[in-house]
Amino acid sequence: MNTTRPSSLLLLFLLLATSWVQAATPVPKAPAIGAKAYLLEDFHSGQTLAEKNADQRMEPASITKLMSAYVIFHEIRDGNLALGDKIRISKKAWRTPGSRMFVEVNSEVSVADLIKGMIIQSGNDATVALAEHIAGSEDSFANLMNHYAKELGLGNSHFTNSTGLPDKDHYTTARDIARVARALIREFPEYYQWYSQRKFTYNKITQYNRNKLLWRDESVDGLKTGHTDSAGYCLVTSAERDGMRLISVVLGTRSEEARADASQALLNYGFRFFETHKLYDGNSKLTSARVWKGASENVDLGLAETLYVTIPRGEYKNLDASMKVQERIIAPVAKGQTLGHVLIQLDGKAVAEKDLVALQAVGEGSFWQRIVDEGLLYFE
Repeated sequence: MNTTRPSSLLLLFLLLATSWVQAATPVPKAPAIGAKAYLLEDFHSGQTLAEKNADQRMEPASITKLMSAYVIFHEIRDGNLALGDKIRISKKAWRTPGSRMFVEVNSEVSVADLIKGMIIQSGNDATVALAEHIAGSEDSFANLMNHYAKELGLGNSHFTNSTGLPDKDHYTTARDIARVARALIREFPEYYQWYSQRKFTYNKITQYNRNKLLWRDESVDGLKTGHTDSAGYCLVTSAERDGMRLISVVLGTRSEEARADASQALLNYGFRFFETHKLYDGNSKLTSARVWKGASENVDLGLAETLYVTIPRGEYKNLDASMKVQERIIAPVAKGQTLGHVLIQLDGKAVAEKDLVALQAVGEGSFWQRIVDEGLLYFE
């Protein structure tokens, strides 16, 4: 493998252009949070900024409805469900205990209203009604939840219902919850706006979003509260300030006020002491490499996805980027094939590493080209 510098001048230019910024701010320990588990991470880079028991399996209560929403939004995107569809409310949905939207048995309610009831009012009745309509039963819907959980890489989660009512086999972790939250925001921005809605009226009953931070912090625009006696008070929060978005997960606090205060403390810590930068766009050429025995002599290399890094404030000028490209690349080359990697370091420590992939396919060259290159390789 040979080490080269990125051919793109973007990073170098930005590093030089921002070299005058203020000195780096020392990063203190994360604030002490009175929760059984918590996690703070950057939305774009996915970097964890603070955590406690983030991989410990815990009861999620109504945070479960984030996973339910993910399944429901997929059903809409796939054309199996429409916001204007009417759903008949079953006795099971109507009788589901816990927080309610107050739908009436045998009434027909639109999918859009039920989703708002699930998100804003945390209605268990609305969630069960949607689950039954989509999958035939709540048990079958839970199977869909587990299917998508596997696709998202939630290695420590298992769902037995759509609402988060207590069950010994119903669990997740703070890290898995953050992954679901990121997926919701990234994949379904058109529906994410409902998570910032402060109140919703149905059947002449107005209920308010239980996320107190929607009133306290203008940068907060979601996501979901949860509470049972066994799970405690939980809150998943997302906020954006100056283009930087953070997600906090707080599980197992003692009160509504405690979960709000804990989430606010984490968000303030993250925004105060860290900054996120986009370094390279996905599917954009960063360099090119020689291809032997190919129909083309060179192949463009880049990243499959946009690369973001989250670092302590004031440290941007100390970033260092390098590349390692495979020494001998021999055709055929498939589009997306890994041919090296990009390494981003801060003060000698790796902060991000991504594969360099082929941005186009290169087929085998002619018989004559292969013979010529074989000879050149012999003497290289």
